[in-house]
Amino acid sequence: MYLAIGSNGPTSGKKHTVSQEQRELINTILANAPLDLGGDVAEQRIVLHDLLTAHPAPDDVLVSPLTLGGVPALSIAIAGQESEGTILFLHGGVYAMGSAEASIGLASDLGRRAHMRVVTVEYRLAPENPYPAAPDDAIAAYRGLLGVEGNSARIAVVGESAGGGLAVSTLVNIRDAGLPMPFAGVVMSPWADLAVAGESSTTKATIDPTLTPSALRTRAHDYLGDLDPESPSVSPIHADLTGLPPLLVQAGSYEILLDDATRLAAKAANDNVTVTLDITPEVPHVFQAFAGLLDEGSKALDRAAAFLRTTAPLSTRRPDIINRDVIDS
Repeated sequence: MYLAIGSNGPTSGKKHTVSQEQRELINTILANAPLDLGGDVAEQRIVLHDLLTAHPAPDDVLVSPLTLGGVPALSIAIAGQESEGTILFLHGGVYAMGSAEASIGLASDLGRRAHMRVVTVEYRLAPENPYPAAPDDAIAAYRGLLGVEGNSARIAVVGESAGGGLAVSTLVNIRDAGLPMPFAGVVMSPWADLAVAGESSTTKATIDPTLTPSALRTRAHDYLGDLDPESPSVSPIHADLTGLPPLLVQAGSYEILLDDATRLAAKAANDNVTVTLDITPEVPHVFQAFAGLLDEGSKALDRAAAFLRTTAPLSTRRPDIINRDVIDS
């Protein structure tokens, strides 16, 4: 397992570059948003959507609807940029909120940096559609994407927050279904333990500006019903991850899901998966979404993009990166 702490990779002695002003701005934005992930679902869906779509995507971001395996999705490309593969993107939102549309900003930013088209999936949400609706939709979309691409070596699976946990569960389901495996997986601040049992759920609770243990448990119940939250099918820290493709796991040190990331990476390493754990100090949950305001968010997306481009099979990579075998900082 490769361990990267901070924006400069494994050299942890270097001072990180997040300015106090940037951190304060992000914390102000999150603190002032009337977001309560454990609150009324209908109301909070609107709040989260407005927060994530407050700034429109750049004009060169091209978005078009499509259906994959019967599941609605959005295809995202950058005008004038040649695609070197496709990212199947699974948005966050505690399995009850979020949307493909609201994920366009983060998804397109990663796609631009990775030189890859992005397909962001409109999977069904709880409580209207509890488990297993989300994983059923995710693997159906993957089957559909396989039919379009014709080659799993051009596909990576990426997810953030609940979508991060869903991404790993989807990789497990792909393996168990005997389908061709994507070449890589990237998860940002994954919710990988629906029992919310990590130590950081307590130790980081006072400094996480977005998540609370009680909100996560409320939404987990909506999603799971009577299913055990420690079930490997919903909490990938308990799943057998043998045979999964190389994984990049990113998280911030100021989030209650920090231990979900570290335990997921440790489980992957124990199951002989090539895994990189990338922890950035003093930043919140899914800080990559603030790449336009936060230096470390931008650098984390650069590292994620470099991971995808260097992990992709040689036949799908541009000549200028074939010989690059390190993740840029």
